[in-house]
Amino acid sequence: MTPDPIVAAAIALVVGLCVGSFLNVVVHRLPKMMERDWRAQCAELRGEVVPEEEPPRYNLAVPRSACPACGHRIGALENIPIVSYLVLHGACSSCRKPISARYPFVEALGGLLAAAAIWHFGWTWQGAAACVMLWALIALTFIDFDTQLLPDSLTLPLLWGGLIANLFGVFVPLSDAVIGAIAGYLALWVVYWLFRLIRGKEGMGYGDFKLLGALGAWLGWQMLPLIVLLSSVVGAVIGILLIVFKGRDHNVPLAFGPYLAIAGAVALFFGPTLVKGWYL
Repeated sequence: MTPDPIVAAAIALVVGLCVGSFLNVVVHRLPKMMERDWRAQCAELRGEVVPEEEPPRYNLAVPRSACPACGHRIGALENIPIVSYLVLHGACSSCRKPISARYPFVEALGGLLAAAAIWHFGWTWQGAAACVMLWALIALTFIDFDTQLLPDSLTLPLLWGGLIANLFGVFVPLSDAVIGAIAGYLALWVVYWLFRLIRGKEGMGYGDFKLLGALGAWLGWQMLPLIVLLSSVVGAVIGILLIVFKGRDHNVPLAFGPYLAIAGAVALFFGPTLVKGWYL
């Protein structure tokens, strides 16, 4: 039985808030896990003993989340999305050090985008797939913003997820998805090498190629020009604002992944309308 659209969106909102809480863990821990792996690999290549890390087990499940200032373990009642942040007045219950407002923001973003996806696509496999895609884009956006990294452990499953979804024609025919994955990767790969040949330095990372390829796998090759255009406009606007209002050095590179993710989300919801009514 299909629930009422409002009920379905409300359920998606609650689930999305919980997923958003987990995405905070992914954004915080995944880069640290990658650094641990790199250090271990470098030690092995040098023939050294792999250094003992503290804590010894560190992944997305263990150890339990704790306050970075005092080490207070966060209990279940302190980990309710958004509600706990408001009840605690945005501070640790033990040491009263401020908690970043980004944590409830990511939770709210996960919930609102999930509700919007179910409202737009309905209580369908298409709606569920859209939620998964959007949640992955949230994680990639904030990881890239923090570290200028787009981990293969997220971009590659996202790409394969798009191909698997479109194996059943969830968004586009499989042929469009395969061409989209290939064209998305190669488009930025060509730009990368042209920029490197002309300027003698790298203009973007390989993670950007994989992310655009993943978006092409989900949305089809027809959406790639729109995604590239939107991401370039958003990146240019934000870059100018940062230079004007925050005095950011224009020679310091900006992460391009967040702009690709924003453009991909816009294309997911409004792509067909924009493609037909705008540049076609």
